[in-house]
Amino acid sequence: MATAPKEAENAIGLEEIHMERQEPPKAQKTFTVEEAVETIGFGRFHIALFLIMGSTGVVEAMEIMLIAVVSPLIRCEWQLQDWQVALVTTMVFFGYMVFSIVLGLLADRYGRWKILLLSFLWAAYFSLLTSFAPSYIWFVFLRAMVGGGVSGHAQGLIIKTEFLPTKYRGYMLPLSQVFWLAGSLLIIGLASVVNPTIGWRWLIRIASIPGILLILVFKFIPESARYNVSTGNMAAALATLCRIAKMNGAAMPEGVLREPAKERRGRFKDLIHPKYLRTTLQIWIIWLGIAFAYYGVILASAELLERDLVCGSAAPPVQDPGDDSEESRSPCHCHLFGPTAYQTMIISTVGEIALNPLNILVINFLGRRLSLCITMGCTALFFLLLNICTSSTGTIGFLFMLRALVSANFNTIYIYTAEVYPTTMRALGMGTSGSLCRVGAMVAPFISQVLMNASFIGALCLFSSVCVVSAISAFTLPIETKGRALQVCI
Repeated sequence: MATAPKEAENAIGLEEIHMERQEPPKAQKTFTVEEAVETIGFGRFHIALFLIMGSTGVVEAMEIMLIAVVSPLIRCEWQLQDWQVALVTTMVFFGYMVFSIVLGLLADRYGRWKILLLSFLWAAYFSLLTSFAPSYIWFVFLRAMVGGGVSGHAQGLIIKTEFLPTKYRGYMLPLSQVFWLAGSLLIIGLASVVNPTIGWRWLIRIASIPGILLILVFKFIPESARYNVSTGNMAAALATLCRIAKMNGAAMPEGVLREPAKERRGRFKDLIHPKYLRTTLQIWIIWLGIAFAYYGVILASAELLERDLVCGSAAPPVQDPGDDSEESRSPCHCHLFGPTAYQTMIISTVGEIALNPLNILVINFLGRRLSLCITMGCTALFFLLLNICTSSTGTIGFLFMLRALVSANFNTIYIYTAEVYPTTMRALGMGTSGSLCRVGAMVAPFISQVLMNASFIGALCLFSSVCVVSAISAFTLPIETKGRALQVCI
C-alpha cells in the first residue's frame, strides 16, 4: 500500500520535468519588430528604401499629370466636347478607385511587395497600349486600366512606413513629395518638347520608361518585416531585420523575435470596428476633400491656360506667339499649349514643394491633426482669392500657393492614415482611403472643366466649401499619431 503514493509522487515529478522542458527559460529575452526597428535606427538601408520606394511617386505623378498635358491634343484630334475631356480624367480615377480597394485587400493578405510589383507591371503594360489607342473610347478604357495599376503604388509608402523608426516618419515621409514634384515637372518638360514635335502618343511611350526601369530595382527592397510577422513567418522577418542591421552597421536587440501571428488580416469589418469607426469615416471625408481640391487645382490651372480665362470671364482663344504648329491654326475647337503655358504650369507645380519644409516642422511640432486643419483652411481661403480680378502674375501666384497647400494636405493625410491603422489592416485602410479619394478626383474634372465655364465663382465656392468641411473633420479626429508607435492589431 505504501508503494502507491510513491508511484504517484514519481509520476507528478516526471510530469513537472516534462513541462519544464517544453517551456522556454524564464530569463530568455524576446523582442518585437517594433523594438527591432527602433533599436536598429536609421541608416543606409533607409536611404536606399527612400530613393527606390520614393521613386514610385515619380511614376505615379507622370501617369496622373499626363492627362492634363495631353487633353488639349486629344480634344482637337477627336473633336471632343468639355464633358468628354473631363470623362477621361474621371475614368482614370474610377479605375484607381476600384483597384485601390482590391489591391489593398490583397496586400494585407499576400504581401505589400508582390502587389507593388504587380501594379507596376499592370500600369506600364496598359500605358504603352494607350499610345496605340485608335479612338476616344479605347483611349478612355485603357487610361482607366492605367489608373487601376497606379493605385497599387501606395504600397511603396506602406513599406517605407513599416520600416522607418517612429521619430523619422514625420520627416522622411513628407520628403517623398520631392519625387512627386520631380515626376510632375518631368512630364510637363517632356510635353513641351514632345507634343509639338512627334506628338502625344510618343509622349505616353516615353513616360512609361521610368516605371519599367523602376521594376528592375525592386529586388533590392524586401517584403515588410511587420507583414511577415503578422503571417507567422518569423524566419523571413528575422532575416530581413538582420539584413537591415548589417547595412546600417547596427546591432540587433538581444533575445528572440517573438510576436503572435495574426489570423485576421485585411478584413473590411475591422475598419468599422468601434475603436476605428469614427476615425475611418472622418479619414474618408478628408481624403475625398483633399483629392477634390488637389485635382481641381491641377485641372483648373490647365483650363485657365487653355481657354485664357481672365477675371472669371472667357476670352476668345489667343494663339501663343511661340506656338506655330499646324494644329494650333486648325479650325477645330481647340487651343494648344505654347511655351508660355508650359512655363506657367512649371511655376505653379514648383509650388508643391514650397511649403514642404514648413509642413514638416508643423507636422512634427503641432501634430498631424492640427497641421492638416490649418492647411485645409488656408486652401479654402486661396480658392476664394482666385476669383479676385488681378494680373496674370497675381493669378500664377494664387495657383502657386494653392498647389503648395494641397500638396501639404496630401503629405499629412498620407502619413496619418499609414500611422493610425494597425499592421493587420494598414494596406486595406490605405486602399479604401485611396478609393474614396478618387471619388473626389472623379468629380473634380466636371467642376474644373465644365462648371467653371458656366459659373467661375460657383466652382470656386464649391471647392472652398469642401475644404472647410475637411478642415473640421481633421480638427476633430479622435486619434493623434505624432510620436505614436505603429500598432500591430486592434
